[in-house]
Amino acid sequence: MAEYLPILLFLAVALLLSVAFVFLPIGVSRLTGAHKPTVAKLSEYECGFPAFEDSRSQFDVRFYLVAILFIIFDLEAAFLFPWAVSLEQIGWAGWATMMVFLFELIIGLIYAWKVGALDWE
Repeated sequence: MAEYLPILLFLAVALLLSVAFVFLPIGVSRLTGAHKPTVAKLSEYECGFPAFEDSRSQFDVRFYLVAILFIIFDLEAAFLFPWAVSLEQIGWAGWATMMVFLFELIIGLIYAWKVGALDWE
């Protein structure tokens, strides 16, 4: 049982810190008067207008297609920066590899455009 004492101590400290980081700010805000809900504070803030449908309604599949395409091209931009920084070290092989990668992405974009994934009605 003595071998488990460091692990149990670690878990106890982690639990204590996580509880403190969650409940301590809540308690301090209540004590300092920062918790003063009003109608304006409790209103919708994400889109600026009240919801007009059930929150469980289904989204059109085109929304998900655009979101996935955004993630793909956002990741492509994230890959381009380190590639550009290290281009001197990786040489022509790295350049050719990135051109193949970009060509595949362009083919994917052309395909998505042709099938109408980017059309929004």
